[in-house]
Parts: sequence; C-alpha cells; structure tokens
Amino acid sequence: MSEQTMAWDELTERTAMSKQGIAADIRGLQQRFTTQEGDEVIALHDINLQIKEHDFICVVGRSGCGKTTLLNALAGFEKPTEGEIIFRGAKVEGPSPRRGVVFQKPPLYPWLTVRGNVEFGMKMQNVKQDERKERAEQYLELVGLKDAADRRPYELSGGMQQRAQIARVLATDPDLILMDEPYGALDALTRERLQNELLRIWEDHKNTVFFITHSVDEAIFLATRVIVMSAHPGTIKMDIPIDIPRDTANQEDMEKVRSDPRFVELRERITEAIYEQDDQQ
Repeated sequence: MSEQTMAWDELTERTAMSKQGIAADIRGLQQRFTTQEGDEVIALHDINLQIKEHDFICVVGRSGCGKTTLLNALAGFEKPTEGEIIFRGAKVEGPSPRRGVVFQKPPLYPWLTVRGNVEFGMKMQNVKQDERKERAEQYLELVGLKDAADRRPYELSGGMQQRAQIARVLATDPDLILMDEPYGALDALTRERLQNELLRIWEDHKNTVFFITHSVDEAIFLATRVIVMSAHPGTIKMDIPIDIPRDTANQEDMEKVRSDPRFVELRERITEAIYEQDDQQ
C-alpha cells in the first residue's frame, strides 16, 4: 500500500471518528507477558471499547485485572500483543502530548518551582515563554495553587502536589487525560475535595478523561461511564452509564450525591459485578 493511500485512509477514518464523536477506539486488544520463569501471562484479552468525546470513564476491578496495563496501552507506553488503538483517526504507536498522563505519585521535578513544573511540558512543546507563563498562571489558579507558584514540590502536601501535576497536564492542552489512581494515596477528606475540583474542571473544559480507580464510590461520583473489568485475563465485563445529576457549583448538592438512591443502587450493582467474577475463578 502506498504512503498516499495510507494517508488518505487515515484521513477518512479520522473524519469518520470525528463525525461520530469518538476520541479513541480500542479494537481487539490483547496484552501478553512472559514471566522470568518463561510462563505466559495474558493481562488483557479481546478488549473492545470506544471512548467518546467528553466522556469521563472510570475503570474499576480487582487488583491484577489489567486496568493500568490498559491505560499504559492508551498512553502508548506499551505496545499491544494483538489488536490496535485508534486515537483521533491514527494508530497509537507511542506516547504523545495529545494524551496526558496523571500518575498516582506526582513525578514533579524537585529542582523546579511549582510554576516551573507546570511550564515544563509546554516548554517541551516549544510554546513561547510569554504564553507558557500566561497558561501556567491560568491553570495554577484553576487548581487553587496560585499562591504556591514559587514553592518547591517538597514544600507541598500530597494533595497540593497532585493538583500541581494535574495543572501541568492540563496546561499542555491534551485531547485525552489518562489518570492512574491519582488519589489512591491521599486521605479521605483531601480525596473528596480533589474529586470535586476535578469534576468542576472537567465540566468547565469538557476534556475526555480515562480514570483508573479501586474505589467504586469514586468511580460513580466522577464518571459518565463506569467500566468493570474481570480478572485473569482482564476483559470488559460491564459498561455502565452513570445518570446521576450533579451540580458542581452547588456544594450542598455535591454532598448529597453519595446518598442518592441511584448512587447506592449503582454501588451495589458494580460491587457485585466485581466480586461475582472473582467468586467464579
């Protein structure tokens, strides 16, 4: 196939995905690994999933079900053994600033200030200095760190470091934000506060988010869709739309979400799906 034909096919697919509102299309994904003893482990098997524009997808499942492996494939950190991921009409072949990653442990540079960390990704994109400074200020204010801009990461709490990482990713203006248990190491109060902030940012900017978590409550609270993965090998067991109304501008309304009867119903349904699979192993 000629390069011209391939380019035309890619443009056609990109246009089709755009018209359908699809940001990423995971097709027949399988991921196998070989252990040091030479045994083959199937981490993911036949994953098929479409991520729509402005989706907030949360993925839940027991430890070892392949959640992070799936996120790494989307990020381009790991090449699938079989299948493919199409992002914005092009096959994912490696990492890209169009897919920003927020890790559980914020990989902030200790020798840079908070502002310097937020500007770093934009610097790698060759964004001009004046624009870098302006966007860094914008996103630091958005995550509530404007007053901490000149501090070093080690002077921040865990929650503040996580907000700095989120600001750094947002400042690069990615089409897809991948979040790997970003609040897993935080205390309950900080975690709930950052969940509220993340929802507010998502509603304001309508980014597409793919979020890994062990917490069913967190998944229901944040997501427009919850993906339940079964284990050994990891497959998609359920894809559940979340239809609970949330008003992020109303703190009292947000506090009531977790006690909503629909929230409780979804929690029971998703929890049962997770443990039901393990009981059958």
